[in-house]
Amino acid sequence: MIYRPEEISETIRMVEAEHLDIRTVTMGICMLGCPGKDPKTVSKYIYDMVVSHAGGLVDAAAEVENMYGIPIVNKRVSVTPMALVLEGAPRESYLAAAEALERAAVECRIDYIAGFSALVQKGATSGSAMLMRCLPDVLASTTRVCCSVNLASSRTGINLEATAMMGEVMSETAAKTKHGAGCARLVVFANAPEDNPFIAGAMHGVGEPDVVINVGVSGPGVVLAAIERQKRLEPGLMDCQSLSEVIKRTAFKITRAGELIGREVVARLGPPVRFGVLDLSLAPTPAEGDSVGRIIEAMGIERVGAHGTTAALYLLTEAVKKGGVMASSSVGGLSGAFIPISEDAGMVDATRLGAMTLDKLEAMTAICSVGMDMVALPGDTPPSTIAAIIADELAIGVINHKTTACRLIPIPGSKPGDTVDLGGLLGELIVMDTKKFDVSTFIARGGRIPAPMNSLRN
Repeated sequence: MIYRPEEISETIRMVEAEHLDIRTVTMGICMLGCPGKDPKTVSKYIYDMVVSHAGGLVDAAAEVENMYGIPIVNKRVSVTPMALVLEGAPRESYLAAAEALERAAVECRIDYIAGFSALVQKGATSGSAMLMRCLPDVLASTTRVCCSVNLASSRTGINLEATAMMGEVMSETAAKTKHGAGCARLVVFANAPEDNPFIAGAMHGVGEPDVVINVGVSGPGVVLAAIERQKRLEPGLMDCQSLSEVIKRTAFKITRAGELIGREVVARLGPPVRFGVLDLSLAPTPAEGDSVGRIIEAMGIERVGAHGTTAALYLLTEAVKKGGVMASSSVGGLSGAFIPISEDAGMVDATRLGAMTLDKLEAMTAICSVGMDMVALPGDTPPSTIAAIIADELAIGVINHKTTACRLIPIPGSKPGDTVDLGGLLGELIVMDTKKFDVSTFIARGGRIPAPMNSLRN
C-alpha cells in the first residue's frame, strides 16, 4: 500500500481537525480446547490464553499510533463464545470464566474483552441457558467484560422464548448496576457476525483462525467535514448523486488508513496473529462534530429524526460501503453507520428536542449497521415490553437478511425525559418513552417465530 504525499497531508488534517481515528483494534482469540470444565481449570486456561496472545497488543498499537499519528482509541479482545467453551460446566465455572476474562483484560491493559456470549437463534442448550442466567451477576461483578446473545437469524427465525428471557435479564442487570450501566455491556442480535470488532457484540467466531486482528474505523467527523467543504465549493444545491460521491471518496480514504494501521499492528505482533477484517462502520462519539446525526442534518434534514431521515441514512450507509469496499478486499464485521442514542451528540440533541423517538429509531435500524443502540428506557418498563422491543428489532434483521441488535438500558427510578450521563464514550442517556399497552401475552407464547420464506435458498 503506497501513499502519495498529498494523501499523507490530508490524513494529518483529518486527524487534527476532523476527529479521524481508528475506533478499535480488536484481537480475536480462539478458546476452544479448554482441558477441563471445573472452575479452577477454566479460570487458568482462559487467563493464560488471553495474556499469552494479547499481552503485547497495547504496546504494538502504541508503536503504530506514534509512527503514523493516527489515534487508536480502543484496544480490545474478543474470544470464542463462552457458551461453546463451557457447555456442560457448572455455574461456578461460568462465573470463574468471567472473572478470568476481567483479570486478563486488566493485566493486558485492554479496554474491553468480549465474547461472554451464546448463540441461541434456534434453541438454547443447557449451557447457553446457564450463561444467559449468569449475565446479571457477570455484568455486576466486572467492568470490562462484554456479553452478547444471538437470538435470531434469517435461516432460523426468532427464538421468542430466549427473547423473553433476555427481557428479564436486561431488567435484572439494570437493577444490579448503577444507573443500569451494566446493560451498556450487553447486546442481543439477529444475524450476529463472527468477526465484529465493536463492543459490546464482538466475538471470535468458530470459522475464524486461531488469532486475528479486526479493525473498526470511525470517521463521522471526516465525512461531515467533507460534505460541508463541498457545500462551500458548490454554492448551489448538490444533488444526491454528487453527495454520494463525496461520501464514497471520503470513505475510501478512511478505509485505506484503517487497513494500513491494522496490518502494521499485525506485523509487530507476528505469527500466529493474522489480519482479519476491516469494519467500515461510522462510529460516532459524544464530541461535537463527530456525529452521524450531524451528517444527516448537513444533508438538509433540520433535525435527525425528522421525516426524510431514513432516506438520508440510506444514502450515507450505502455510499460508505461502496467507498470502503473499493479500498480494501478485507471488509467485514458490521460495516455501515452506527446510530447510538447516547454516544452521538446529534442524536442526543434530536432526542431532547423530540425529533428522535423510539418508533423513528426503529425505522432507521432497517438501514443502519446495528440497531436500537444505547437506548435508555424508563425504570418501570416491564420485562415483557423490553422483550417486545427486542423482538421487533430482530424481525427487521431476519426479514432483511441483515444484522440488527438491541442495547437497551432500563434506568432504575427514571421516567421519560430524564437524563443520565455515563461519561466517556457512553455519553449522555435521555430516557425515551415506551408504549404502555400490555404485550405480555404475546411474549409469553414462547417457541420460535419461523424463518421467512426467503430463508429456503439451498
